[in-house]
Amino acid sequence: MNALVNMAVEVPENPLIPPIPELVIGLIAFFIVFGFLAKKLLPNINKVLDERRAAIEGGMEKAEAAQAEAQQVLEDYRAQLADARHEAARLRQEAQEQGATLIAEMRAEGQRQREEIIAAGHAQIEADRKQAAQSLRQDVGKLATDLAGKLVGESLEDHARQSRTIDRFLDELESKAAPDATKAEAGR
Repeated sequence: MNALVNMAVEVPENPLIPPIPELVIGLIAFFIVFGFLAKKLLPNINKVLDERRAAIEGGMEKAEAAQAEAQQVLEDYRAQLADARHEAARLRQEAQEQGATLIAEMRAEGQRQREEIIAAGHAQIEADRKQAAQSLRQDVGKLATDLAGKLVGESLEDHARQSRTIDRFLDELESKAAPDATKAEAGR
């Protein structure tokens, strides 16, 4: 035993290097565990990693597709907005044109009604003037007949004679009044 102890003393042992039988057993156990992991666990890990990679890539593709769709929707919205603005401008222009047309029509209608009222007024004035002249002619004729009857001393009751006398008298008055009215209008 002394010899063993002496041998043990003679060979210095390195504490970092394990004994060979332990190293061999450790390597065999390592390869068994590594083989088990490579056969059973590594395919499952690769499968999970592949699924995750596919999910990430699919998510990125979906995100890109969603972004492209959102961009297309935005472009469509902008186009519709531009069309709506153009339509609103067109409608506003049409409304202005219709308003101008309506105003012109109303002015023309107002002018026409004014002219009708003026024409009706002139016709009424002319009718009233003729009626007043006729009434005046009758009244003046009656007065003239009465006055002439008093001056002459005979009765002028005969209607035909009375009408002729009145017409002659009024014609003389009108012929004298016409130049006077022309002079009065020229003086204005």
